[in-house]
Amino acid sequence: MPKMKLSDYGFFEGAIAKQIPGKDVKPYSLKTPLFTDYAEKLRFVYLPDGKKAEYNPKEVFDFPRGSALIKTFYYPVDFRKPQKGRRLIETRVLIHKEKGWKAYPYVWNEEQTDAFLEVAGETTEVKYINLEGKKKKHAYAVPNVNQCKGCHNRNENLSPIGPSARQLNSLLEMPSYLEPEARVKYNEGNQLDFWLKVGLVHNLPKSGVYPEISDWQNEDVSLESRARAWLDINCAHCHRLEGPANTSGLFLDIHNTDETSLGILKSPVATGRASGDLKYDIVPGDADASILIKRISSTDPGIMMPELGRKTVHEESVQLLRDWINQMPTR
Repeated sequence: MPKMKLSDYGFFEGAIAKQIPGKDVKPYSLKTPLFTDYAEKLRFVYLPDGKKAEYNPKEVFDFPRGSALIKTFYYPVDFRKPQKGRRLIETRVLIHKEKGWKAYPYVWNEEQTDAFLEVAGETTEVKYINLEGKKKKHAYAVPNVNQCKGCHNRNENLSPIGPSARQLNSLLEMPSYLEPEARVKYNEGNQLDFWLKVGLVHNLPKSGVYPEISDWQNEDVSLESRARAWLDINCAHCHRLEGPANTSGLFLDIHNTDETSLGILKSPVATGRASGDLKYDIVPGDADASILIKRISSTDPGIMMPELGRKTVHEESVQLLRDWINQMPTR
């Protein structure tokens, strides 16, 4: 049975709102993370003492039974000034049990002293000042237990999405608000080098030959590599052969090299009104004619993609994908 309170797991030292990882808990970050309504995230992995994850060059690492992946979602009061404080919204805990992975959402109380199991999910309102100094207010949805499997689904089994070698092949992102006692828990340098050093993973190749993926915000690399990285983490957990959207024929994982299944001049499969009058998922040179752009630009539940995990439009990624499509040579 899951714990009723996040503090009952013992993942964190002291006041758990400070998110200082405890024994056998290590922080990690993703090079290109999944978008969730502009929420900031703190990620941690717990491995039972003496246990290691198994390296996979393409997929998320195979974590041993008893492992947990912990992800806390929060909003700074002011994104420009993180020292002004933050509001913790939820912490999702994925635990690898004997019969597979289980997902449990924990919602933080108003006092910010603990988070409590909420199997039915919850919708709350969030307020903050964004990086442009604009006041923002919108709904935020905590998924219920069944909705978790809607995204964390591989071959109809619940499965983690983020911590793959390509995503961990980066420097650990250290949250700017961290107090001195928490900073010592965060290690500088390449995350995979660190995981190897402290014995968190089996069979990792030598440093320098790790799998790669782009940081979607890095303007020094190509539009295509940035766009493919964003699609890989935000869409490919469903849009892949082993995912729940496999009947669509649209496969957006970073390893796919087939232009048609990537969506280029591909007709949609049973999208109904979601496709409108548009004919193809991606029309090279014409983002406005591409169903992909229509769907990621919408907040209409009958049109939007992804279907879960957001109430807002990720304006920056929409622009990235528009630029990527518009610069494609016409066919």
